[in-house]
Amino acid sequence: MTLIKHELTQGKLTLIVWTLVIAFMLAVCILIYPEMGTQMGDVSAMFAEMGSFSAAFGMDKLNFGEFMGFFGVECGNILGLGGAFFAALLGISILAKEEKEQTAEFLLTHPISRRKLLLQKLASLALQIVILNIIVIAVTILSIYAIGEEPEVRSLSLLFFAYFILQVEIAAVCFGISAFLSRSGLGLGLGLAALLYFLNIIANLTERAEFLKYLTPFGYTESADIIADEHLNAGYLSVGLLFTVIGIAAGFYRYCKKDIQA
Repeated sequence: MTLIKHELTQGKLTLIVWTLVIAFMLAVCILIYPEMGTQMGDVSAMFAEMGSFSAAFGMDKLNFGEFMGFFGVECGNILGLGGAFFAALLGISILAKEEKEQTAEFLLTHPISRRKLLLQKLASLALQIVILNIIVIAVTILSIYAIGEEPEVRSLSLLFFAYFILQVEIAAVCFGISAFLSRSGLGLGLGLAALLYFLNIIANLTERAEFLKYLTPFGYTESADIIADEHLNAGYLSVGLLFTVIGIAAGFYRYCKKDIQA
């Protein structure tokens, strides 16, 4: 528990900033909907006829004139990219920072095994993701009621659950990569999150690239599919969970065997 509290104290500024930014942008996006909703019907029809471009962002399946269609495209991208970057930032630095900041020697002299150390770091990582999501969900619901809309509980729950799993997967993969690093991997983590986002866009452009959806967590967070079908794609989600387990296992294996540079 001591290490968990220490990690939360160290990362509180990052958590506060990212949570406030994502929540604020979501709130603004929702609050401007009444002003834009009346104009979105024509825009939606126009986007639906733009072929591959529309398919890349799921705009061929959603009606911008309806709140959930607007939320799925506009707010979904904010939550998806913002959450992915936050998770990557946490995961890629959680182990490597001990060597980079030369605190590993002090940390490992405490009467705690490396496995317990890793478990507590993982717990702190998961806890920060949970805190961000709780606040973001609360702000989203309050903003929806503020504009007089009735939240569609099932669709919203599935969307937020999908984005939560996405964040956990990216954090886990970056956690595994972090165990192999001895210096800052910030660019690597953020670059990976961006790459996964663009892989999903490429997969939406052509059926030949559809297999890429198995490689990116954005494949099972596709708001157009979730809102239309009211369920997550079990195939994409299963592969995502597998990558999560592999990332965590790789992190444990490497960190428990590596020579830590003090």
